[in-house]
Amino acid sequence: MNRQEALELLKQHLKNKNLIKHCLAVEACMRAVAVRMGQDPEPWGLAGILHDLDYELTEKSPDLHTTQTVPILREKGITEPVIHAVEAHAAKVPCESPMDWAIYSIDPLTGLIIAATLMHPDKKLASVDLEFVKRRYKEKSFAKGARREEIEECRMIPMELDDFISLCIGAMQGISADLGL
Repeated sequence: MNRQEALELLKQHLKNKNLIKHCLAVEACMRAVAVRMGQDPEPWGLAGILHDLDYELTEKSPDLHTTQTVPILREKGITEPVIHAVEAHAAKVPCESPMDWAIYSIDPLTGLIIAATLMHPDKKLASVDLEFVKRRYKEKSFAKGARREEIEECRMIPMELDDFISLCIGAMQGISADLGL
């Protein structure tokens, strides 16, 4: 499956524009981490863009998240490492590979970066930097859903937290028009 096909599949299954933007943000960050790790960014990007494919179907039953996605991905011929990463982001299977740890950590980090951006006076990703995000990161009451303990698992990729956050900010800044920020 190429990226355009993945994007079309995503839009078939998700109607919420913010959720689609979240998947695009995760995709951009996954691609950036893959490149940094010397990996092929294509499968990493597919995991990122497709990770929440069944979110709208399962949002009232979070324990079912990814159970609808996996059969769709298998039917489309998506490779098992990508499927495993999708399942790992929702803790349905243990994280084993750098791709698994990356998506597990990136998923909440993108939410934190977006929340921090929306707090910035001009609400633009271009104005957000590591220092600004780290100040918000340290505020326990800020963006509670962005679980810091999951973000910190970036060490398993392995990446240092500051480098990881900076890389993801840059990746999201690169698609700021798509994100509307």
